Amino acid sequence: MPTGRITITLEVNGTPRVIAVDPRTTLLDALRECLGLTGTKKGCDHGECGACTVLLDGRRINACLTLAVMQEGHRVTTIEGLASGAALHPVQTAFLAQDAFQCGFCTPGQILSAVGCIAEGRATTRETIREGMSGNLCRCSAYPEIVEAVFLAATQPGSP
Repeated sequence: MPTGRITITLEVNGTPRVIAVDPRTTLLDALRECLGLTGTKKGCDHGECGACTVLLDGRRINACLTLAVMQEGHRVTTIEGLASGAALHPVQTAFLAQDAFQCGFCTPGQILSAVGCIAEGRATTRETIREGMSGNLCRCSAYPEIVEAVFLAATQPGSP
């Protein structure tokens, strides 16, 4: 028996967005396919790589592991909503300064995970950063630069 679509409202990057989704649609697919926010990447689609990391009410989650209908009434932040106008978020600036990316596929998830890691207080040392970021894989092995970028962002005056 086919499933009907459900209309939901998600607050995405500070804006309420009304979409109609199949109840089985993941948040990742709703962001990419319904809202055109393709910065959130579909990597493994099993919650193992972290490419789909977004912030849900300020906490990092794997968007491929949660259903969009479960997120009604919550705030979702994607890479497209992290900067403030033309001003990059401090973590984005640190990633650029440390050259913490190569192919760029994992970068949106890495950056959002870094924001979450810092907010959770898990970015106090390079060791805690490595542990806190361990759910995000980088096939290009830019890990040393990523750790340095997170450390830089976490230790800057007025860090996020």
